[in-house]
Amino acid sequence: MKTLIVYATTHGCTGKVASELKEQIGAGTDICNLKNETIPCLAQYGRVIIGGSIHAGKIQKRVKDFCASNLDVLLKCEVGLFICCLEEGEVARRQLNNSFPPELMQHAKSSAVLGGSINFDKMNFIERLIIKKGAKIEESVSRVNHDAVTRFAVNMDKVFNPFLFLV
Repeated sequence: MKTLIVYATTHGCTGKVASELKEQIGAGTDICNLKNETIPCLAQYGRVIIGGSIHAGKIQKRVKDFCASNLDVLLKCEVGLFICCLEEGEVARRQLNNSFPPELMQHAKSSAVLGGSINFDKMNFIERLIIKKGAKIEESVSRVNHDAVTRFAVNMDKVFNPFLFLV
């Protein structure tokens, strides 16, 4: 099945995760950065995976706008949703649920929190100051959960066959 991975990234973590997903899903997978690439025609894809990073508890506006403007098309294909963030547990799950329209969350074949990173080298002074004071993180850190990325890719590749239940 032809797959499109659409994402927005601020400092590069979500882009790296999107590339890792593309590698794991394999042939027939295209990738599109909402920040600087033209979105291809969604009708040519049977599966669309959408991801973004969380900053101050919210996903990028580009991701929200993409979901809102393409909701009708997205509800007619397989959808996977993911976020990259440093939060864990219930806080991360709440951020995931708040990042996408409720009907898209319900429709999604798979959704996941895939970890995140802080890269001070890619931040301006104000961003570094906010992270140091608010999150109390003093140096760059990566907490991308590669096992979760693999599980998400595997879940997206599973085929649902209702006839298997009749055997």
